[in-house]
Amino acid sequence: MRVNHKRLYRVYREAGPLIRRKTRKRLRREGVPRPALDGPNQEWALDFVDDAAESGRKFRALSVVDPYTRECLALEVDTSMGSRRVTRVLEGVIAERGAPQALRSDNGPEFTSRHFLAWCLERKIELVHIEPGKPVQNAHVESFQGKLRDECLNASWFANLFEARRKIAAWQKEYNEERPHSSLAYRTPAEFAAAYAARGESAVVPFAGENLATWEEKREEPPKSSVSADSGGLNKAENVV
Repeated sequence: MRVNHKRLYRVYREAGPLIRRKTRKRLRREGVPRPALDGPNQEWALDFVDDAAESGRKFRALSVVDPYTRECLALEVDTSMGSRRVTRVLEGVIAERGAPQALRSDNGPEFTSRHFLAWCLERKIELVHIEPGKPVQNAHVESFQGKLRDECLNASWFANLFEARRKIAAWQKEYNEERPHSSLAYRTPAEFAAAYAARGESAVVPFAGENLATWEEKREEPPKSSVSADSGGLNKAENVV
């Protein structure tokens, strides 16, 4: 039996049935406050930034930042980057400096895929997803990408993907080894990380207005003993009697 589609549509319009519209399911995540970090590798922040070459071919850059030392641990550039490529980049960083306790990222498909979730679960790495539409919950990597955008991507002309990789890698080296940060007492991220590794303790970062030399002298001073003060007070009391 064949029915003319025009007649069927006319009967449908005359009957006036309602089409059930499906409501779009929105992702909901509870906000997790950023912990107070007191050492490297406690949490890494991840995010992507997009740009294009002269030919119009688009590429992406994966940023991996340690919020405590302000180091840019990885800045991978390619035309496309799935979750398996992200885990390969993280594996390379982990081989050099060890695994982090947690990873903080947005809700992109690269960070919410089954492969990425299984990879974090296998390595016992906590995965922290920020709330949708609230990039301030991953403020460290957002600030880093703002500097990358202003100082490198917007200020450079990329003829092709290979030139983009070369210029972005040079900027990453300058950021880690030559650029001082006020939040690190005007030291570079590499210098601060080396100082932390040499001390082997939880280094307290001075505030931006404090002089670095004065701060170093305060940290090297031995703590004052309360016993000596008490004994001095007892001697004075004996002399008075």
